[in-house]
Amino acid sequence: MKLIKTEDAAGCVLCHDITQIIKGVTKDAVFRKGHIVTEEDIPVLLSVGKEHLYIWEKDEHMLHENEAAELLCSICMNDGMERSAVKEGKIELAAAADGLFKIRRDKLRAVNSLGQMMIACRHGDTVVRAGDKLLGTRIIPLVIEKEIMEKAKEAAGNEPLFSILPFTLKKAGLITTGNEVYRGRIKDTFSPVIEEKLREFDAEIVSHITLPDEPDQITEAILTLIGEGADLVCCTGGMSVDPDDMTPLAIKNTGARIVSYGAPVLPGAMFLLAYYEKNGRSIPIVGLPGCVMYARRTIFDLVLPRLIAEDPVSREELDALGEGGLCLSCPVCTFPNCGFGKGV
Repeated sequence: MKLIKTEDAAGCVLCHDITQIIKGVTKDAVFRKGHIVTEEDIPVLLSVGKEHLYIWEKDEHMLHENEAAELLCSICMNDGMERSAVKEGKIELAAAADGLFKIRRDKLRAVNSLGQMMIACRHGDTVVRAGDKLLGTRIIPLVIEKEIMEKAKEAAGNEPLFSILPFTLKKAGLITTGNEVYRGRIKDTFSPVIEEKLREFDAEIVSHITLPDEPDQITEAILTLIGEGADLVCCTGGMSVDPDDMTPLAIKNTGARIVSYGAPVLPGAMFLLAYYEKNGRSIPIVGLPGCVMYARRTIFDLVLPRLIAEDPVSREELDALGEGGLCLSCPVCTFPNCGFGKGV
């Protein structure tokens, strides 16, 4: 620190808060530590009795917190994001459009593990809407060595730590299976649920087929929907281990690559995910257990945003859902602002 006259402080960085006290009106910092003094600030400083100030003495090897925040922002920010102005060494990023929030988690941990700096963000693989806050960055001290900030850039690598994938799949094919529905013994209450969930992402059901529990017919219907241009095929019903439930076999017989039959999520243990390769595209096929019809939130709510954003889902990622994969069925559902599906 260096002590100087207030009249000479323009362009200098305060090393301490400047408090203004007006009896019965206010007692608060009129300028915060780290503030860069302007010519307009000098009369205000003098009015609160500050004729001398402690300021940070610039060093070519050091960065002020605001400069460091700009650097952190540069390694985080990507297309589809908006930033705030720097304030007290902090910059926040928000979504400029709807999409799926993605994190390069290993790189984020590498930057945060350097110490003296932080990047705090929302959970990855979650839906964000335009205007949603994504993350905040700052360094911990008032000043930091340039060398440490260069290490942060190296740890982050050549791509931003965060991205927002747009929701691109818009056409879904729906196959309702079950002899009881096909023969009109019960009403189909599953399809309206799927339609509503797709609508959240501006996707729609373009073709709907109802079939008995006949695997050959289900297989043929899946291939027909894909041939007609469906971006996603949803099969409802027939997902348990009962002898009449043939949907998993039918999906397998399409030749699709089965990612997983079963997931460590409740509700949703009997979920099936497969990808059918066609003309260089991987078209997702999902087998949806009955819980999707009646439970407010299930495995489908965790996976659907990634499918709509064409973000490939692996078996390992499904396995990782075990921690956080138990829906607590709260009396008032606050999903996605809860722990369901957020084990990482």
